[in-house]
Amino acid sequence: MSLPRRALVAAAGALAAALVLAGCGSGSAGGTELAAAKGTTAPDGTAVNLSPNQNRVTTPKVDAIAALVPEEIRRKGTLTVVDSIGTTPPLDFYANDDRTIIGVEPDIASLVGNVLGLKVEFNPVSWENIFVGLDSGKYDVGLSNITVTEARKEKYDFATYRLDVLGFEAKKGSGLKVTGPKDLAGKVVGVSTGTNQEKLLISWSEENVRNGLKPIDIKYHQSTEYYLALSSGRIEVFTGPNPSLAFHAVQTGETEVVGTYSGGGADVLGKIAATTKKDNGLVKALNGALDELIRNGTYGQVLKRWGLENEAVQSSEINPQGLPKPKP
Repeated sequence: MSLPRRALVAAAGALAAALVLAGCGSGSAGGTELAAAKGTTAPDGTAVNLSPNQNRVTTPKVDAIAALVPEEIRRKGTLTVVDSIGTTPPLDFYANDDRTIIGVEPDIASLVGNVLGLKVEFNPVSWENIFVGLDSGKYDVGLSNITVTEARKEKYDFATYRLDVLGFEAKKGSGLKVTGPKDLAGKVVGVSTGTNQEKLLISWSEENVRNGLKPIDIKYHQSTEYYLALSSGRIEVFTGPNPSLAFHAVQTGETEVVGTYSGGGADVLGKIAATTKKDNGLVKALNGALDELIRNGTYGQVLKRWGLENEAVQSSEINPQGLPKPKP
């Protein structure tokens, strides 16, 4: 789906505003133990449960959709879900027992399992090992803020369930505003390797050089390492999923989101999707389950629970237009 630049900016701005108002707290990652211990509230004032006893929203099995699951998976009765190591609240993080994975991604995965009549098994791994495990067939599906890209569509099938908005986080009072490549020319910017944020920064840096500006000095940080790098001044900006950055900024009070951008680039509205090995037969079941969650309202309940209503999609799409391949 292609949208005018104005529409992309409006969508990103609305999401940023909603998240900044959310005031959510995380588990123990990134020095936020106090917030986790005390708990916090969602935008509507309801308490966010940060304990291991999540009391997740549930939904009934739908036999017609469950019948779409490949026989091998139906026979074992388990949907093996791979997600990133739990350090990205409110997407995927640890509860205040430092063991139980909670967040919007596990909630949606659990609901998909409900519809398909399958027990969900979570497998937290590093980002690059998500794809290694999908490639080998070790895991059935990845739900870990994975963006649809044209390159990934060659190896994977996608069923979308959220919009993809990236954020740029800097120290509060830095004066930085990020709207495009020129704003980061010559800046030291942190990013996680192997992500679409990395691809975006590389393309922006190349664009800056072509336009006679300084390149972006890209530094690589995994998980919560960037918190310390940002606070110590080793990087000036970090780019990552906007929900996580806004969540962190609200908690600490020391940083702020200084810009947002579509995860699909300037002309494509980025989409986050359940990701499975291409042609393994599972994507239609995932698509049907996600559409059922959207239809019956449980999807909306989960997004509201984590303050992410403005990332909602109206329906799940199979293999929509994704982030374009880098130009040679």
